[in-house]
Amino acid sequence: MAYFDLENEVNSALRMDLPLTRGPLMRWQRREQSQVSNSFLNSSSSNSSSVKTPNKSLNRSQSSGTLSKTPKNKTPGSGGRRKTPSNLAKTPSAGDRFIPNRSTTEFDAAHYKLCTQNTISSEDWSMLSPSQQEYKKLMNENLNGDALDKKIISCNMKPPQAPEGYQNNLRVLYSTGKAGVSAKKTTRHIPQQPDRILDAPEILDDYYLRLIDWSAQNILAVALGNSVYLWNASHGDITLLLQLENAGDEYVSCVNWTEDGSHLAVGLSSGIVELWDPAQQKRLRSMSGHPARVGALSWNSYILSSGCRTGGIHHHDVRVAQHHVGTLLGHTQEVCGLEWSPNGKYLASGGNDNLINIWQAGSGSLLTAGETLHTFNQHQAAVKALAWCPWQNNVLASGGGTADRHIRFWNCNNGVSLGAVDTNSQVCALLWSPEYKEIISGHGYTQNQLTIWKYPTMTKVSELTGHTARVLHMCLSPDGTTVVSAGADETLRLWKCFDIDETAKKTKSKAMKSETSSSLMVHLR
Repeated sequence: MAYFDLENEVNSALRMDLPLTRGPLMRWQRREQSQVSNSFLNSSSSNSSSVKTPNKSLNRSQSSGTLSKTPKNKTPGSGGRRKTPSNLAKTPSAGDRFIPNRSTTEFDAAHYKLCTQNTISSEDWSMLSPSQQEYKKLMNENLNGDALDKKIISCNMKPPQAPEGYQNNLRVLYSTGKAGVSAKKTTRHIPQQPDRILDAPEILDDYYLRLIDWSAQNILAVALGNSVYLWNASHGDITLLLQLENAGDEYVSCVNWTEDGSHLAVGLSSGIVELWDPAQQKRLRSMSGHPARVGALSWNSYILSSGCRTGGIHHHDVRVAQHHVGTLLGHTQEVCGLEWSPNGKYLASGGNDNLINIWQAGSGSLLTAGETLHTFNQHQAAVKALAWCPWQNNVLASGGGTADRHIRFWNCNNGVSLGAVDTNSQVCALLWSPEYKEIISGHGYTQNQLTIWKYPTMTKVSELTGHTARVLHMCLSPDGTTVVSAGADETLRLWKCFDIDETAKKTKSKAMKSETSSSLMVHLR
């Protein structure tokens, strides 16, 4: 008979169309059943002390229809009375995961954070120099220790420390593929002190002039009053190139080398532009035409563009006798910034009228059209600092004066602003570093510093301080490693802030040699 019952139960379990009658209970059903059993046990224990808890034999007898007495043997160790089992588990000594552990909670640090700590906003923190940020971190560690870095509320105890000399067997698995990989150098050392300091007596403290320039032949031209000196950076020789006769009335207002560094253009306060041969120390020609001083010069092959105090820009063709071949009238005040793009397609001019004009060269010509391509008026002060991006010929960086203090970026193909950053200081000069994709700016009041920015995020990389007056001019060495800054404190400071890694340089040179050899093999075949 039992065999047939088992067979019926198996058949009913295998049928899919019948309702499930003997399946697992749901969670809420199990909870109700446990509550019912607990209430029954509690009520039975509270009625009388003589009534014993029914056991399994009582249940069996009830189901069969006959009642049997409770066995007289008692549970050993119970003292004659069986206790009701408790449904509550004991709280572990280490603390529940949902209940904070007060033994590891820092109440003093929490009170300090809530009441007395002055938090610095992300914008103010980004404006601090890396040295200032490091100083604040060190002071925080020395005064507070690690109390402010860890969690104020701890929900469990810390895991136990591994015994000394313990080796994880899985370490071999995760480190096998990385054994031969060298760690990538993420930061570089930028010296905070200048590599060399040169005297520049009688250098004019004038924001609108450009008095230094570094040639491709590693010669630095410096205009001091009515004289121009040449400093050979290779061996340190200093040569007096020219000295004006009218020392009291006339002075040199700007200098600019040709692309190959063979000739030097000199602008004078009288409005004359002179062309000099430094190798022979000889003046080749003198070009007039401006009614006031020339504050900006820029070369585009054999075309020399000059900006005047009256706001006019002249194009000079130095090959012909009639040198004046074009005039641009787009500024109402002095032109203090003038730069041709590296590809010779655009000419950018900045003036004391807070404007930036973009002039486009004509097709098949080095001269610009008479009308401006774009005009930018977002700056609120004079725009002297202009610099074209070396790896993006259409991107221009500009810096405003004391009332503006912003560095702005422009796309000159479509005339769109790419972004701006507030430097909190007068921007006097801008330079790009193609090696590190960075830009360095020279500032005036109040810190008189040089700031290196990472482009395009414009996060501060480093600040170089040392000048006691505003940094008026900056130039980059031919190899792109050294920046020279000229300040109103009559000093020239050389900063080796873009030094190239020798290992990366050798790797790059080997790659260039392999490309050259492969191209030669292609031509030979």
